[in-house]
Amino acid sequence: MSNTNSVRMVAVIPCLDCEGTVAAVVEGVRRHLRDVLVVDDGSTDRTAELAQHAAAQLLRHDRRRGKGAALQSGLQWALERGFTHVFTVDGDGQHLPDEMPALMEAARQQPRAIVLGERSREGHDISPIKLFGNRFANRWVEIACGRSFEDTQSGFRIYPVEATLALGGYASHYGFETEALIRAMRSGMPVVCRTVKAYYPPAELRVSYYRPWVDTIRIIFIVVGLILGLRR
Repeated sequence: MSNTNSVRMVAVIPCLDCEGTVAAVVEGVRRHLRDVLVVDDGSTDRTAELAQHAAAQLLRHDRRRGKGAALQSGLQWALERGFTHVFTVDGDGQHLPDEMPALMEAARQQPRAIVLGERSREGHDISPIKLFGNRFANRWVEIACGRSFEDTQSGFRIYPVEATLALGGYASHYGFETEALIRAMRSGMPVVCRTVKAYYPPAELRVSYYRPWVDTIRIIFIVVGLILGLRR
């Protein structure tokens, strides 16, 4: 368990219809962090019930508002309860809890930084369209902030709560994570990267609400808006 020094951390797990995975994700995360919040983004299945049975705290959206909105709700919830850092973990089981300690140690060493867990793709079968979308987004982020990242779309990361909320940002879907990186770099907030292993289930078993074309285009509009000064 960790909540030491100046870092008081809570795990935030955004979920949409994750009844098949949420309990195992919560249980795995709780091996490393006592405090866990599931943000249920308008699920129509048993996600909320199973999250609570697994000993997570619960925050519910009455309708689907998007992953970015769920993360912003989690950050605000954490701020109101005195947490200094939020460790975000996706609810689909892709992120491996045993990879958490490396990021947590980095946050303790640099508590002002966003800590980004960049997923290793070695040995995994990833669809060409999803790989293209990720690489395309990575390139646009590099154009916007002058730094190259291997995995700008990773949801496995640690945010310093107050500093992240102070950055602003309004993306309600998958663009939030991209926007946060760009705003952090432009504001002088450090971004620390760690390579982590991830679980990629067989293609026929994968459930993802990321729509490669629509969500990649959304991300591009966000990045271009930041480059042109249209987003404040």
